Amino acid sequence: MNAHEELVRRAVERGGLTVLLGGLDTGKTSLARAIADAALAAGKSVGYVDADVGQSTVGPPTTVGLRVCRSPQDMTTASLVKADHLSFVGSTSPQGHLLALAVGTRLMVERARQDGADMVIVDTTGLVTGVYAQILKYHKLTLLQPDLVVGLERGGELEPLLGIVRRFSAAEMVTLPVHTDVVPTSVEQRAANREQAMASYFSEPLQRWRVKPTVFMPSLPALFDLSALDHLVVGLSDGKGGCLGVGYLEHLPDEGALRLISPSSEGPKALILGSVRLEDGFRARRVDLRNLFGSD
Repeated sequence: MNAHEELVRRAVERGGLTVLLGGLDTGKTSLARAIADAALAAGKSVGYVDADVGQSTVGPPTTVGLRVCRSPQDMTTASLVKADHLSFVGSTSPQGHLLALAVGTRLMVERARQDGADMVIVDTTGLVTGVYAQILKYHKLTLLQPDLVVGLERGGELEPLLGIVRRFSAAEMVTLPVHTDVVPTSVEQRAANREQAMASYFSEPLQRWRVKPTVFMPSLPALFDLSALDHLVVGLSDGKGGCLGVGYLEHLPDEGALRLISPSSEGPKALILGSVRLEDGFRARRVDLRNLFGSD
């Protein structure tokens, strides 16, 4: 039994909450799925929380997604993408969205427990270097209180984060080298993956609703030019703290109005503005809301 297989065995045996840390192309998702498969084979249900907002396995990009898996069929790619619950972050990168990402991950872990998951696995973003990575991981660990933290590293790139785990968490910590089977993904391929995931999410049938300018968070400034919101991604709030899904806005110049387009069959109570605009081919382009609003 190699180190990765032993880790899978220990994670399933321990149960509770496992958090996976690692940079880009370190095999976090493959390891998460291996742990989930082994847990299901052992008769446990698994809450799979995907907090990688750029390369989503569960739900669309810009969200933290949860899928509660109770059978091997639930772990297929086609099944995983259909999230049971979502938390809208509004970006395909954690940069500038640390709060929404940390809180959203905590909410999805709690949802998994409420839905009866015997164990929970959290797959995280590849942001592992720099000050913001340390701040994000520290607050995630504080909010989640994991039982097991697994670091997949090349060289010593994770050492600052692992030091945070040692100093501020009671979790068991295991470090593994990146598996030899992991194949690096180019920047272009990662972008193509996001576009394909968005295109798939926004495939027909789609719902269309007229939108009042008073339903947004953050609130629109007085005399705001609604055309600036054209094709901006938004989160659909159910008015009870939950997220119904993701949509994008369409500006109707002849009417000076906005329309929401989303696959969600349920109309939202309010909309959360994201920081991504969808361009041709569902290419995601970052938008700074502060600049859009002309405020600090």
